[in-house]
Amino acid sequence: MKKFKIIQLSVLLAGMSFISCESEKNIQDEPIAANEISQGILSKLADYDINTSDATVVDFMLPDGTTKEMIQLEGDLHMSMEQAQALKSLQGLSAKNYHTNNLVSQNTVIDIIGYTGSGFALTTNEQTALQWAVNNYNRLGLSITFNLTYGTDFDSKDMVVYNNNANQSGSGGSAGFPENGAPFKFVQIYGLSSSDTNVIEHVITHEIGHSVGFRHTDWFSRQSCGQNVNEGTAGVGANPIPGTPEGYDSTSVMLACFSSNEDGEFNNNDITALNYLY
Repeated sequence: MKKFKIIQLSVLLAGMSFISCESEKNIQDEPIAANEISQGILSKLADYDINTSDATVVDFMLPDGTTKEMIQLEGDLHMSMEQAQALKSLQGLSAKNYHTNNLVSQNTVIDIIGYTGSGFALTTNEQTALQWAVNNYNRLGLSITFNLTYGTDFDSKDMVVYNNNANQSGSGGSAGFPENGAPFKFVQIYGLSSSDTNVIEHVITHEIGHSVGFRHTDWFSRQSCGQNVNEGTAGVGANPIPGTPEGYDSTSVMLACFSSNEDGEFNNNDITALNYLY
């Protein structure tokens, strides 16, 4: 979800597993109202150059129907209170180590499952879109590949994609950034049942992008959402990826917001960035 080159590599907060994913919202969705959180936590987050003006507390729903309380920031970043309290000092961290520590490094084959269980099952159309999204990554010959199955046994999987229409408004998705060398596990989509398969493919491809370590291409402005808001640079800057352009990239799959005209495919700059990282 860079003022630097496109798809810039996700500069993630050290030691933090942002559930992030942008809550990648459709451009017509309403902004989320702010709630008050303790000043101590807000101050800690501000030290990481995170915009805390709309911080709120939400229940993040898992595929088994349970929820986990999370802090939501900028409409798309999520973390637990414990993770916020445990944030470490950024002093002495170099930009190179900072994002390298938050990429996928534990395994080269990522087992990903499309959830088909009661209440959170992907529709037939959404399962097709997930297959297309996985194909987007696998066809590039990266150092990571995805092994896709469908079913309900997600505990042993590296990543699970599921439909959470229960407590969401609008349409979009939600995921997170890697932690300890593993991809973020839970990828939600919602409000997309009437969308074209290519649009659903776009959202899933985008959310998987977060889960393997990418930020929004327009993190510096959220221009794709019709905004002018900087998401923050995680305290050590947002590092450009060689071979990708400066400024706004109107066709990147990693833009913060999406439209009803998406084709679901990476553009050339997205591919350059993926090949650079993996």
